[in-house]
Amino acid sequence: MAAVTWSRARCWCPSVLQVFRLPVAKLHLSRPTMRASQQDFENALNQVKLLKKDPGNEVKLRLYALYKQATEGPCNMPKPGVFDFVNKAKWDAWNALGSLPKETARQNYVDLVSSLSSSSEAPSQGKSGADEKAQGSKDILITSEDGITKITFNRPTKKNAITFQMYQDIILALKNASTDNNIMTVFTGTGDYYCSGNDLTNFTSATGGIEEAASNGAVLLRDFVNSFIDFPKPLVAVVNGPAVGISVTLLGLFDAVYASDRATFHTPFSQLGQSPEACSSYTFPKMMGPAKAAEMLLFGKKLTAREAWAQGLVTEVFPESTFETEVWTRLKTYAKLPPNSMKISKELIRKNEKEKLHAVNAEECTTLQARWLSEECINAIMSFVSRKPKL
Repeated sequence: MAAVTWSRARCWCPSVLQVFRLPVAKLHLSRPTMRASQQDFENALNQVKLLKKDPGNEVKLRLYALYKQATEGPCNMPKPGVFDFVNKAKWDAWNALGSLPKETARQNYVDLVSSLSSSSEAPSQGKSGADEKAQGSKDILITSEDGITKITFNRPTKKNAITFQMYQDIILALKNASTDNNIMTVFTGTGDYYCSGNDLTNFTSATGGIEEAASNGAVLLRDFVNSFIDFPKPLVAVVNGPAVGISVTLLGLFDAVYASDRATFHTPFSQLGQSPEACSSYTFPKMMGPAKAAEMLLFGKKLTAREAWAQGLVTEVFPESTFETEVWTRLKTYAKLPPNSMKISKELIRKNEKEKLHAVNAEECTTLQARWLSEECINAIMSFVSRKPKL
């Protein structure tokens, strides 16, 4: 769709908030008993003129539709020709409101502008509100630049091992990223490792005992993996170093995986008395064939980056010396592609498998909960923690 210029849209277009990706009807339901006055509406029009940042075409079209509905009622214009992209987009947005009453459209418009004005006044230090909420832990960093939401494992002294709190932080980060204004989301790691998998002290330090930790862990793991299964935008892993455990198995749910030639991929589940997770019991055999998948998931074979590429787990391998430059240059180029087209294409690719992936995830988590309570697993974890073997 051709761009709708900000200068022509200042009378009706504020900045972006997650709420604007919701249907108009849902926005109205949040304040069903209130009615904005004409003065409120005019004040909202003036507030929009004070905003400096271009909110993007989607928001401008949504507010254009509410403005027209509030002032003229249901769409009364003939549909523009198919090649009149801008006017057709405006017509479609207005027409989609159907018979929404003028008063409701006016109230929705005022609510949107009010929310945006409050958001723009909040201190953000260069980041969106979604980013700030996602940064509940120093161990997970979320940054936004060049159309990319970057989620970084930031626990280098522990080889970026994932704690329960980090699981929760990532779930929130993905939830926010799914509706932010960026085009794609990228995971990477700080330091020498990409991620060394689960921090096994999640279980040994649990205050409620191993049974409670296993039960809570299974629920958290299921929600965590589901957030990857359901993520609607392009999801990319930039694997800067060794990856272990769940940081490897999750890669089957990513849209692209770029690895440094110093990266390795290791899933030592049998060594720890555990079983596969993150849908890898399904995605790995599908990607690399049953024999190669068994070599990783049953026998714990560690793959080099080149081996992972040959088996379909990695999209492309780059020399360590040029890895960061080459990968991020490419991703910034991809982030300029039409976002809705990529989301629609991803949905087509994934939709026939989502139900299967959710079912596999649920079964894996149930199995893992039982494994975590087994004597075999408990002994393996205690041995691992006491000896702190090299990964």
